[in-house]
Amino acid sequence: MERRRAIRRVGFVVLAANVLLVVGKGGVWWTSGSLALGSEAVNSLADAVYSTIILGGLYLTTKPPDWEHPHGHERIEPFISLFVAVGIFAAGGAILWRSTSSILAGTYGGSAGTLGVVVLVVAAVFKYVLYRYCYSVGREQNSPALVAAGVDNRNDILTAGAALVGVVGGQFGYPILDPLAAMVVSIGIVYTGYEIVRDNVNYLVGAAPPEYLRALIVQTALSHPDVYGAHDVVAHYVGPEIDVSLHIEVEGDMTITEAHDIETWVVQAIRNIDEVDDVFVHIDPRELGEWKEDDETERYTMFSPDGGDGR
Repeated sequence: MERRRAIRRVGFVVLAANVLLVVGKGGVWWTSGSLALGSEAVNSLADAVYSTIILGGLYLTTKPPDWEHPHGHERIEPFISLFVAVGIFAAGGAILWRSTSSILAGTYGGSAGTLGVVVLVVAAVFKYVLYRYCYSVGREQNSPALVAAGVDNRNDILTAGAALVGVVGGQFGYPILDPLAAMVVSIGIVYTGYEIVRDNVNYLVGAAPPEYLRALIVQTALSHPDVYGAHDVVAHYVGPEIDVSLHIEVEGDMTITEAHDIETWVVQAIRNIDEVDDVFVHIDPRELGEWKEDDETERYTMFSPDGGDGR
């Protein structure tokens, strides 16, 4: 419940902020004709549209599990993020085409003046606050859609800075800086789309999580005093969360109840890792001859978060 409230709250805040930025940038662009302000207005309009899509998508992803979706709806989030990326590519491509055409034709936009400078500075401040807010909540709540929104807002700070250079350059008699700034903005927009695609494709194709998480999973399983080893450890993304399966090695002279208690402990301990969703454990008694060497597992037992050998 708390996760649902937190994620939806961020969605509303981002949408409201982007609508305000569209009004401010669009108004200055309409009166001045500045290509740099126009590109920023388009960027913010795209952000507002995508924020609406994200908000609707987050409503779906934060719904509780049901009969048809027993694991919940979080796996929709990577698709939402990729949809955002497609829109970002389209907006960036349109701005790049217009700015390039303007430079080739030698027709530059008008000067946005002091008001344009003020709007862009305020926009950069807004975007920095949104970046910190979205990124921190996205990481805390393990929401790739919010992390994607955070990355987009971070790059918008850079594009606002580029647009500011163009506006100031136009005021000092260098009108070509206006479409050049718009071109820089478009490249920043396209790069934002690339980052979102890169970060979310792994969620969709079932890639393995980062090495530090795989090591943490192994070390957690081996932290039980009656678990003497682990092998065939498989961890992979299912949406933004991780499913884990592994074999644990125990002595075979215990009762079924004792073995069950160990399995339950290991499952719960691994599930307590924030990024993990489901855990499947198979028990291998020594007497069956199924204990075996696993070089990767052995390496993870010596792994430390800083990349050292843990000694």
